Amino acid sequence: MNLVETKGILLFSKDHKEKDKLVKIFTESAGKQMFYVKGAHRKNNPLAPALLSYTEATYMGTIKTEGLSFLNNAKDIHPFRTIQSDIFIAGYATYLLNLADSAIDDRVYDPHLYQFLHEALQLMDQENDAEIITNIFEIQILHRFGITPNWTHCAICGKTDGRFDYSSKYSGILCEQHWGMDERRYHADSRAIHFIRLFSQISYEQIASIKLKPETKAAIRRVIDLLYDEYVGIHLKSKKFIDQMGQWQDVLKPKNQ
Repeated sequence: MNLVETKGILLFSKDHKEKDKLVKIFTESAGKQMFYVKGAHRKNNPLAPALLSYTEATYMGTIKTEGLSFLNNAKDIHPFRTIQSDIFIAGYATYLLNLADSAIDDRVYDPHLYQFLHEALQLMDQENDAEIITNIFEIQILHRFGITPNWTHCAICGKTDGRFDYSSKYSGILCEQHWGMDERRYHADSRAIHFIRLFSQISYEQIASIKLKPETKAAIRRVIDLLYDEYVGIHLKSKKFIDQMGQWQDVLKPKNQ
């Protein structure tokens, strides 16, 4: 049992009994931890602001090597207010939180994934393109699921420029001259492969220069969905939610947007 003070991002919370909560926090110093919060629903509980969805804070508590840990206090509470107030951005943010939760085991120290998630949420909160941020996150954490596609060059000849498609057979891209080597290649839009190759190595700071048409975004989504269905095999409710958002977002968004 260790007393700790660590930065953390709230992954999810759920009610426990009448007044208590179980909260899962991705901590910077001790990985993902499940905490028991006694009296979480008590009026004027000082922990309440740190237990809201889409919040980062410095959490203080007791971490156990087995079973539930206990949360005692929090400071430097930073709510991602734009995410909290926009159901569409929140949809993407929830999906990223769920992906991060799925990508590593509990109690695994992973400050790099923590920082990567923090940056993604921060950029979403600043109203950068949530779809592009999500795509970058999805592609760059594939290796945490044991998947390392070759995006840099044709798997047959090593060519690095031109039109490409993805081949499961070769675990990477094929240039147009070698598409015939795999009849079951993805038959993807070459623009989608171009941007996914870019997303595999880009830093978040560069996203401001990327403007994509809706049809290009849809083509990218198709390829990433194929990759996740084939290699990762997780089915998150939050992913289903963002898939359905396009059907009703025009109805819910204010008329001036």
